[in-house]
Amino acid sequence: MIKASFRGGYDADNSDASASVVVNTGGINLRASTTGDTFVNGPSLNGLTLSVENPGFFNVDYNVQKKDVRFQFMNTVRVNEKPLNLTYTHSLVEDRTALDGTLLLDSNHKVSANYGFESGNCKVKYTYMHGGVMTIEPCYDFAENSWDLAVSRRIYDGSVVRGSYHSSTRILGLDWKINSSTNGNIKLSASVNLAEEKKMPKFTAESIWDFEM
Repeated sequence: MIKASFRGGYDADNSDASASVVVNTGGINLRASTTGDTFVNGPSLNGLTLSVENPGFFNVDYNVQKKDVRFQFMNTVRVNEKPLNLTYTHSLVEDRTALDGTLLLDSNHKVSANYGFESGNCKVKYTYMHGGVMTIEPCYDFAENSWDLAVSRRIYDGSVVRGSYHSSTRILGLDWKINSSTNGNIKLSASVNLAEEKKMPKFTAESIWDFEM
């Protein structure tokens, strides 16, 4: 049986839409993603990305417009009997390489880091889960010398509310993910740039549908 899912999103501030279709063919996912540029002034290859992925092992993305291939490989090693999840990413045309690592200390604590080889930029994030319903995630960016903070909480119906603040950009954000067995999964987002004189909120909406063929 082939399983598929559809994800659609709309950015109200930029009047831009995006969509992706994922088809699962027995462990291997085939994905096609588009942006609003794909359909502006008629169908085109702008904003089109084709992907082949084996979750937990590798992803291969091909940006049709840029003719760029991005490889991503995942692996897990043990550090003092703790699992360390590693992700290596490289883009051929953009010539960018990054390494991500997440060390799971226990069920409530983990430390993540991201390093960009070209820029030398490094970000470190600590994740703490409290009571199985609330997650607190402070993050430090060494390049920007700035802190980010995100707090999320799961509510009674399985939905998740998440607030975030980025000190380098002074952007305050709020996300609400609604899980529905009848209407699919919906994500509503709002953000405000506190550095702007006119602090106008920006809104986006995204929906995910799963179906079988």
